[in-house]
Amino acid sequence: MTHPVITEVTERVVARSRESREAYLERVRRAGAELRERGPARGRLGCANLAHGFAAAPAEDKIGLRGTAKPGVAIVTSYNDMLSAHQPYETYPPELKRAVREAGGVAQVAGGVPAMCDGVTQGRAGMELSLYSRDVIAMATAIALSHDMFDASLLLGVCDKIVPGLLIGALRFGHLPAIFVPAGPMTSGLPNKVKARARQAFAEGKIGRLEMLDAEASSYHSPGTCTFYGTANSNQLLMEVMGLHLPGATFVNPHTELRRALTAAAARRAVAITPHGAEYTPVAEVVDEKAIVNAVVALLASGGSTNHTMHLVAMAAAAGIELTWDDMAALSKVVPLITRMYPNGQADVNHFQAAGGMAVFIGDLLDAGLLHEDVLTVAGRGLGLYRSAPTLKDGALVWDERTEPSTDTDVLRPVAEPFSPDGGIHMLTGNLGRAVSKVSAVKPEHLVIEAPAKVFDDQLDLLAAFERGELDGQDFVAVVRYQGPRANGMPELHKLTPPLAVLLDRGQKVAIVTDGRMSGASGKVPAAIHLSPEAADGGPIALLRDGDVIRLDSAAGTLTVLADLTGRTPEGAPLTDEQWAGTGRELFASFRRTVGPAERGASVFGGAA
Repeated sequence: MTHPVITEVTERVVARSRESREAYLERVRRAGAELRERGPARGRLGCANLAHGFAAAPAEDKIGLRGTAKPGVAIVTSYNDMLSAHQPYETYPPELKRAVREAGGVAQVAGGVPAMCDGVTQGRAGMELSLYSRDVIAMATAIALSHDMFDASLLLGVCDKIVPGLLIGALRFGHLPAIFVPAGPMTSGLPNKVKARARQAFAEGKIGRLEMLDAEASSYHSPGTCTFYGTANSNQLLMEVMGLHLPGATFVNPHTELRRALTAAAARRAVAITPHGAEYTPVAEVVDEKAIVNAVVALLASGGSTNHTMHLVAMAAAAGIELTWDDMAALSKVVPLITRMYPNGQADVNHFQAAGGMAVFIGDLLDAGLLHEDVLTVAGRGLGLYRSAPTLKDGALVWDERTEPSTDTDVLRPVAEPFSPDGGIHMLTGNLGRAVSKVSAVKPEHLVIEAPAKVFDDQLDLLAAFERGELDGQDFVAVVRYQGPRANGMPELHKLTPPLAVLLDRGQKVAIVTDGRMSGASGKVPAAIHLSPEAADGGPIALLRDGDVIRLDSAAGTLTVLADLTGRTPEGAPLTDEQWAGTGRELFASFRRTVGPAERGASVFGGAA
């Protein structure tokens, strides 16, 4: 039986979204009916249009594309060979084309989308394009599918903004089936505890750049997703729980036989669920209100990335569904934390996979009534299909239902014995606005702090103050403002974690309050992030002064300034367009002017579609 709060929140989302969801589905179903009635999409193209569409195709595919019997499958890829998570996609298109061909379809690379890495751009000007890149990716996905040649899509993306952007774009073509094809995590490198210790030592000047670079290179060492549980791996976990991966496909390492078999299986499945087969599965029907609630539950139960407090809102809106932070807060009170992956613990996603992985995680949540089972997935009807784990038997890919519990309860626990009785992400409210706090990695004694503010308008100013020793020996709440989506694209401020962690370890009480982001790798420093309204949009954070006492109570879900702000005028200001130039940022000035607030998804596309 489904937990009553899960049911209540879902019903609330359904009621709130009824008008926008019905309008969206009406458009989608009309397009789907036309596709089913008239055969493959390319059959509606004029001769010149179609000839352009297959001019460069191999002879065998050209024959199929000229006719109207074989479904067309679009491959939309985020491949580049600089980023480890996306490098494995170099070999995917020919593998996917071969499998689609064998299944009776024709696949083409319809387009590419950008894939930037927050790990490379942390603390740099390029990070100010990161969140905006999600909506650029959505638009690029729409451009790829706009040729009207296709009956399904295979989406190749892993990290941060790439997966949400691909899904938002695919939902604009909601009548088409869409399957995400993951690349998998790199094998485990330098243990996370050792890496974290090296970063703090570097922040304190105890080791030099070469030693620090050696540590980082030993951690990030090969093709595949970074192994810590940040936004990239949160993306992957959520896509499986939402039924957009094949069961168990999420955390299989790159370039393994099982990985290749799953990639080929995704291609075959894409053909099977086109409008012209017996199992038509449009992505609009997969991403419904129950799937969105399932995604929030999975995020909370796994202690996933805070970025998804925005991405899930934006992805839901693309499907005509209105999800709010209040929904997340309600779910967080009843969803227990059942995983410990770095930065919430020392294990990485490979340890999670070895402990039982997605089959155990989903199965336990289903048994506890915390996930909706009656959903449509790319594998078929019912989330119970995802209790099964893939394996190779005599070279053939099969799925076996996993009935054994977790083999490592330091990493993955049953719902009845959680690491915490509530979710790893708390929503905060108070006279400074609304914010998000990731508590799964924060020690209980650090969940509440009341201390004077130290106000900064740039993260570099805080780092410089740390270097000068100006933050030593005192309790404080670091306020870093003008970092919201409208101010400068809402960069992650993850570089602030090591120095603040140093002060925390010295016995100081420290925290951070910001209208910026800290990412899925937020770590052990108590933080109130995504503060909305942001400083650049008239939020009270712009009125704060050094010395104002701030109380952050992540346990109670409150964020309060104890000073009287009446009569104050804002201090500081976001960068002007002229100051914001460089690293291509000037090209995104229009995004700064049109982007919505964090709690509405920080999107340039507005509200529900």
